[in-house]
Amino acid sequence: MTPKKKPEELRSFAWFGPDTLRGFSHRSRMLQLGFQREDFIGKPVIAIINTWSEINPCHAHLRERAEAVKRGVWQAGGFPVEVPAITITETYMKPSPMLYRNLLAMDTEEAIRSLPVDAAVLMGGCDKTTPAMLMGAISADVPAIYLPAGPMLRGNWDGKILGSGTDVWKYWADRCAGVVTDEEWKGVEIGIARSPGFCMTMGTASTMTALSEALGMTLPGASSIPAADSNHVRLAMDTGRRAVEMAWEELKPTDILTPSALRNAITVDMAIGGSTNAIIHLVALQRHHSPGCARSPPGIRPATHAL
Repeated sequence: MTPKKKPEELRSFAWFGPDTLRGFSHRSRMLQLGFQREDFIGKPVIAIINTWSEINPCHAHLRERAEAVKRGVWQAGGFPVEVPAITITETYMKPSPMLYRNLLAMDTEEAIRSLPVDAAVLMGGCDKTTPAMLMGAISADVPAIYLPAGPMLRGNWDGKILGSGTDVWKYWADRCAGVVTDEEWKGVEIGIARSPGFCMTMGTASTMTALSEALGMTLPGASSIPAADSNHVRLAMDTGRRAVEMAWEELKPTDILTPSALRNAITVDMAIGGSTNAIIHLVALQRHHSPGCARSPPGIRPATHAL
């Protein structure tokens, strides 16, 4: 990896490097946080935009995964800073989590735009989170890479495999018909969602993380690693390392999310039998892109991947 930038050309250097009153103020506040000057001056500052929440089961493990991302950033010579963002949970938010997609997009955009960061790792997975964070990253257009939260383990009840979402309706109908008893229904309730992570069936969450990989916004294979798998920890570390490289390369979302990449994502959505909601979110991603995107020549070509 050959850096395109010198340390003094990093975006964060404009905050931390100058021998000015403002530069003094920025540096002194970092020292207030307990860091050394050499920790953050002249190194890529990587924002870890984390949608962890104790009331979002899809993201319940992201607090720990953020620590793995930080390890990867440190290993690659960067400086990690964890930044919280609002969490959108499909399970609980009323009247609809769709109302909050654009709010998270704005939260993500402003966290990246307003702070002294050179690249961002976006952490999420629940249905509206993936498109929201990508929308925000496109608008900020600072190097960014997505870390999918990973699907939960498959459900289990009475020796039967349970799929989140799908089997809820099946067994509810059976209970209403008197085929499933109240006790058996409680067993389904206990067994259908038994680890952190988003729905393991091909709903909107799994669809959008798969499409984020097809778009080139994740490391290869990132969307299919279960949340509870130790490989997911290693993925987090690799993502942190890659974010540092992207900061030096200045590989921005608008470089990756070409018209061809968007067409590839649509093709993948059709191939995997993905959620129809994906098209709504892909249209939103396109509209957050620069106007020049729509003027590029047609044709499906391999996407420029974050790797």
